[in-house]
Amino acid sequence: MTEGNILGQLVLFALPLLLGNVFQLLYNMVDTIVVGNFVGKEALAAVGSTTMITNMVVFFFNGLSIGAGVVISRLFGAKDYSRMHDAIETTMALTFSLSVVFTILGVIFVQPLLNLMATPDDVMPDAKTYLRIYMAGISGIMIYNMASGILRAVGDTKRPLYFLILTSVLNIALDLIFVLLFGMGIFGAALATVISQFISAILVIALLTSTDDVYKFVWGDLHFDKLLLSQMCRLGLPAALQATITGLSNTFVQSYVNHFGSSVMAGWSCYNKLDQFIFLPITSMTHSTTTFVSQNIGANKDKRAREGTRIAIWGTAVVVSLIALILIVFSNQANGIFTKDKEVIYYGSLFIRVNTGFLVANAINHTLAGAMRGRGDSSGPMLIMLATFVITRQAYLFIATHFFANTPVVVALGYPLGWVLCCIIEIMYYRTKHKYWQSER
Repeated sequence: MTEGNILGQLVLFALPLLLGNVFQLLYNMVDTIVVGNFVGKEALAAVGSTTMITNMVVFFFNGLSIGAGVVISRLFGAKDYSRMHDAIETTMALTFSLSVVFTILGVIFVQPLLNLMATPDDVMPDAKTYLRIYMAGISGIMIYNMASGILRAVGDTKRPLYFLILTSVLNIALDLIFVLLFGMGIFGAALATVISQFISAILVIALLTSTDDVYKFVWGDLHFDKLLLSQMCRLGLPAALQATITGLSNTFVQSYVNHFGSSVMAGWSCYNKLDQFIFLPITSMTHSTTTFVSQNIGANKDKRAREGTRIAIWGTAVVVSLIALILIVFSNQANGIFTKDKEVIYYGSLFIRVNTGFLVANAINHTLAGAMRGRGDSSGPMLIMLATFVITRQAYLFIATHFFANTPVVVALGYPLGWVLCCIIEIMYYRTKHKYWQSER
């Protein structure tokens, strides 16, 4: 990514990643569609309410993969393949160790987390079943994401995509078999997802161990390099902690939503699934920008890194605005994919109309944060996002619902408030840091 047309490089890297994210999202999306249409709105509400919890763990590992990816891509850009090999072995050692820890903790804390979100009694049994199975198999998606991060760091986004397509199709088949044929309900939906995720992890690990390229993973060389681990944690932990704390904050938002009952919960679940699809271009371009900037900084091409940041921000903002407009116009039809319950569709469409137009702010702040992480600054974006996505949002929700009006719309507005404020502060911060980076040169 250090040579050639900048927009072309960013798009070529982001497109396979975008498609991969689509298929990865389909794992949980298919569960939502199947249980919403064939089990009931309580099961639909259960899957939606547990998404906030599962995302906390997945996003934590995604944050760590960003740190590992920056280190590996810089070494790749500098052609230091010996140290890159050490970085890969360290990344996988960290992944396997944390997978065990998160699986154990995830299973143990299922009930307390659901209680924290004030999950209603009619939703609790399904939510507990789905979350317990999902957390027991969470290491599959963790290993896949970290191993795929290694491939992305060296510019390979296509083969992880092929694996996701294969296992997403498998997940759809297993969902239909377990839920419709065997009548396993929400337990079958969760089991189908876990099996598919483990197969994707096995496939990407097999690729890394069988290749003869510079990014080969060797089981016998598995170890922790203290210096590289420190660099990965310095770059990745802020993003991981930011994502985890934001996810925890979102579980509190979910508790406000749960207050309104299963119909609003199910509508919120539908909205969140559609919102995640709009978010895919943002996520994909953020990863593309991080890799682009880190490789060019490693190759001492600062001007190209800055130009790539500008192009990525504008491109992502335009794409997200167009998708948001389409979704707002066809909100009822989009929610109808998940359920035929008119009340659920009403609330899902309401949340889309209230929030979706503001996602352009998220397009800017996440892409800009990705660029700064590529430069080695993870702490700044983390602190800004924690202040706006967590502290400001929770303060708003408490004050608004306790002293003004406790309605679904008032709760939903907590999200765009954080997005817009984050965007403003982050742009100001980036401009200040840019002057600092210039003075260093």
